[in-house]
Amino acid sequence: FPNSNRVVIMKIAVMGAGAVGCYYGAMLARAGHDVTLIGRETHVAAMNRDGLLLDFGSSQEFVRVTGDTDAAGVAGSDMVLFCVKSTDTVDAGEQIKPFISPDTIVLSLQNGVDNAERLGAVLGQPVIPVVVYVATSMGGAGHVKHHGRGELVIGPSAQSQMVVDTLVPAKIPVEISENANGALRAKMILNCAYNALSAITQRPYGELVQGVGVWDVMRSAVDECLTVAKADGVTVSGDVWGAVEKIAETMPGQYSSTAQDLARGKPSEIDYLNGYIVRKGKELGIATPTNLTLHALTKLQESKAP
Repeated sequence: FPNSNRVVIMKIAVMGAGAVGCYYGAMLARAGHDVTLIGRETHVAAMNRDGLLLDFGSSQEFVRVTGDTDAAGVAGSDMVLFCVKSTDTVDAGEQIKPFISPDTIVLSLQNGVDNAERLGAVLGQPVIPVVVYVATSMGGAGHVKHHGRGELVIGPSAQSQMVVDTLVPAKIPVEISENANGALRAKMILNCAYNALSAITQRPYGELVQGVGVWDVMRSAVDECLTVAKADGVTVSGDVWGAVEKIAETMPGQYSSTAQDLARGKPSEIDYLNGYIVRKGKELGIATPTNLTLHALTKLQESKAP
């Protein structure tokens, strides 16, 4: 397969048809793959009736997919994109476990740094960690908006080349990295810098960074994250602060996923972002006052949700 130019049609399931899952599911479906998205009833009904509206801003198109509200929709899939919130990893993993085989390729496209490990423990088989760099949001039932980027970094495994050969022709850039854990940690640090502040203020990145002292707060949060990572023996990939600065330029209109969750009155993943840094810092004897404050303020905002 890797040496063939022939397009091999895969049966692909997306567990968690939110903004990230819908974007990648739509891209794979428009490339000809058989895609099933597992999600909420109103969302599934819209997709099954009209298709999934893939909105690039300058252009829109309906993509034919199958929607399902039950994890049984995963059955028979060659590949599963696992896109649920970190808070739901164990529960959703238990739901899909009866419907996958040892040969099923399972990818964790989630925030945080330990989801692939936690999911693998539930499934009893390897899960490929994926670092996701995309700006997306839901525009309504059956409507996903793409705001920018879309590349993935995945960990090495016996199945990783198959993943690349499937996703790249669907115009999804993929890189296999020997330091996927470091890339995951780098992505989480970006989230620790932006997510809570965007959620607390309900502002997009480009507007957020114009605030007085915001860059200093972000720098402090990032420095704490890097100190914790070093003490934890994790080599963080790339120029993290440079990547933080670039986010405001490349995704100025993007609200963090945490901001989107709070705006909809849903629980956020903040416990697996800044909260993770706080917990890991305590384990390692490292003070993390900025991350502690961002976590606490976000939890307060979360508790106000109806």
